[in-house]
Amino acid sequence: MIQMSATTQPSPDSAESESTASKEERLRSYLRKKVTENGELYFKSKFIADEVDLSSKEIGALMVKLKESATDIEVEKWSYTSATTWRIEPA
Repeated sequence: MIQMSATTQPSPDSAESESTASKEERLRSYLRKKVTENGELYFKSKFIADEVDLSSKEIGALMVKLKESATDIEVEKWSYTSATTWRIEPA
């Protein structure tokens, strides 16, 4: 008789969601800390990518989410010259 073990593997979708949520929280924490220290922050994704261990493309996508969901910081797409500049201030 062959015994089979049933183990549950997380679906790729849920693993990806957890990863995205983790990245979003890492970015939010970084931004919250910076605005607490400085009151206001202007930045381009490529200049903070190494500090938050994300690509500038990931940061751009997450900033759009944070603009809609963040309650502790105000996110504004401020200008576009060769890359988006974001403006962050405390809520």
